[in-house]
Amino acid sequence: MDILISNSSTQPIYEQIVNQIKDQIMKGSLGESEALPSIRSLAKDLHISVITTKRAYDELEKQGFIVTVAGKGSFIAAQNKQLLRESRIKIVEGKLTEAVIAAKSVDLTLSELEEMLKIFYEEV
Repeated sequence: MDILISNSSTQPIYEQIVNQIKDQIMKGSLGESEALPSIRSLAKDLHISVITTKRAYDELEKQGFIVTVAGKGSFIAAQNKQLLRESRIKIVEGKLTEAVIAAKSVDLTLSELEEMLKIFYEEV
């Protein structure tokens, strides 16, 4: 499991961990029932607080992405891939709505916005 922490990000460290684990689940890099590193082990590897790592795992568990078994560790939960995809689409829709509002505020035309989106989409 690869997790990279950016100290220059405005996003809290625990959210960076949560989002990267979710991405790896969505892409299939982390499969159902796969064990995650222990909280202490991940904290040590990332050079961060155990409290921060625990917060990330707690958030993932609350959202249904992992399950924790006392004395055994944390594991990737069984996922409905379609439901996971739908939740990601909802996030994209929200960000696109923000982009449209910002574009309209500077009188950007739909075709200009589409061109910008096309450029960004092809770069990533």
